[in-house]
Amino acid sequence: MTQDTTARQHSPWLVLATLCLGFFMILLDTTIVNIAIPDMSADLNASLDQILWIVNAYVLVYAVLLITAGRLGDLYGPKQLFIVGLVVFTLASAACGFANSPGQLVVARVVQGVGGALLTPQTLSVITVIFPPEKRGAAFGVWGGVAGVATVTGPTLGGYLVTDWGWEWIFFVNVPVGVVTVALAAVVMPNLKLNRRHRLDWTGTVLATVGLFLITYGLIEGESHHWGKVWGPITIAELIGAGVLIMVIFFVHQYMTRMKEPLIPFSIFSDRNFSLMNWVVGAIAFGMLGLFLPLVIYLQSVIGLSALQAGLAVAPMSLLSMVIAPFAGRAADRMGGKWILFTGLTLWSGGMALVVWLAEADAGQWTLLPGLLVAGAGLGMTFAPLQTIAMRDIAPRMAGAASGLINTSRQLGGVVGSAAVGALLQAQLATQLPAAAREEASALPEQYRGQFVDGFSQANTGSLHVGSGQTGVSLPPGLPDQVKQVITGAAERAFHEGFTHAMRLTLILPLAVLAAAALSCLFIRGRTRTAEREQDAAHATVSG
Repeated sequence: MTQDTTARQHSPWLVLATLCLGFFMILLDTTIVNIAIPDMSADLNASLDQILWIVNAYVLVYAVLLITAGRLGDLYGPKQLFIVGLVVFTLASAACGFANSPGQLVVARVVQGVGGALLTPQTLSVITVIFPPEKRGAAFGVWGGVAGVATVTGPTLGGYLVTDWGWEWIFFVNVPVGVVTVALAAVVMPNLKLNRRHRLDWTGTVLATVGLFLITYGLIEGESHHWGKVWGPITIAELIGAGVLIMVIFFVHQYMTRMKEPLIPFSIFSDRNFSLMNWVVGAIAFGMLGLFLPLVIYLQSVIGLSALQAGLAVAPMSLLSMVIAPFAGRAADRMGGKWILFTGLTLWSGGMALVVWLAEADAGQWTLLPGLLVAGAGLGMTFAPLQTIAMRDIAPRMAGAASGLINTSRQLGGVVGSAAVGALLQAQLATQLPAAAREEASALPEQYRGQFVDGFSQANTGSLHVGSGQTGVSLPPGLPDQVKQVITGAAERAFHEGFTHAMRLTLILPLAVLAAAALSCLFIRGRTRTAEREQDAAHATVSG
């Protein structure tokens, strides 16, 4: 990979700051959207399955296009793709803010995903090229610290915007950030070009897109269709099965075309550490999105926190991870990162398990703090070591493909985690809400008991609403005021107890995945100081 020598070369740290600003905007959007879920649900009259699509439409498109975007960066230059992605993402963010229905918001989120996919692979690709191997850990530490800043800023800033301005502003806030980043990128980013041209694997792209869509659609829509028919005679199970089959065909196609230039270059997986880190980063994303989707609803719709209070409740975890990440990056440079990453994942898994154990229907704003602090310490120890281990032995000429692959693994883990946990949560709610309603019904007038329980029994379909201040179901019309007050109180208690039990059972899945990822770190190959690293550095013609 070479640099246009006619252009002024800026400090790689200034380039890193520009890359991180764009990456910050992508992560900020994810965390802000999560904190706004209850308010969007109430304002747009969106049911739980529609909310899942608002979250997953972005992540799904983002995941499917990342590898292709990495290839496009290799073909046309990462600077060009970074700027195009910024422009698309910024315009789509404005469109999200103006949406006045769940369908419009889903479409705008799809376009956001396109912009995010074009932008993200270029960040790791450029960092890998402009920094020598001995300084990449520190650079990835800054990159990881930015992830911490975004996670702490997202819930807190998002909570403020939602509480005082409205959920629309969680998208409008991206516009000024995007404009500033485009201007900076145009000036400071180097014009990197590959020494050879690439081709795009359109067949692989189509297969991956269709397969992932079918799997995700089946997971999100399964509960609302009772895991039965969804498109005419076609069932949810058949959709998911077809998606899995198409993904098998995709991987066979990738292997058969490995001597050409497939979407996934199989040769890159000969590096054991890179292969392991693709699984680990996917598992981390699975756990992160899987954990926080029910947790955000719990904080606002069960405990009764405002969006700002909910953001402040989880802020200590993100703030601690932000502080620790740069130190973990420097330590990874000296120690190799294996045990740092293992310790981080163990702490994060244990901290979130403590959060689940502490979660009760009558918990307060700071009840979960001990678990969140432990989780935050662990999270801060994962960002930089993971990237350092994954990219350590990747030659700069493969940086675009490697960056696209590892980011794809992250987003695939996120979309599968969000969809799987969402489906499991809906299934648990279908059991726990009626059970809680039956317990509360004994205190109601006898003529209303059956209708009360039936309301919660039907809430496992698309009619379930979990917005801020909602109890999952609507009360029947025409109730006397005194009876209405009694039933409202019973409905709130039933929803709070039922959702809390459902959440705690659901979160066993992402916790198990995180624990498996931690154990996988034991198989990381230790750092070897060989001529390979010197050769790796020699490939890069751009340096600090």
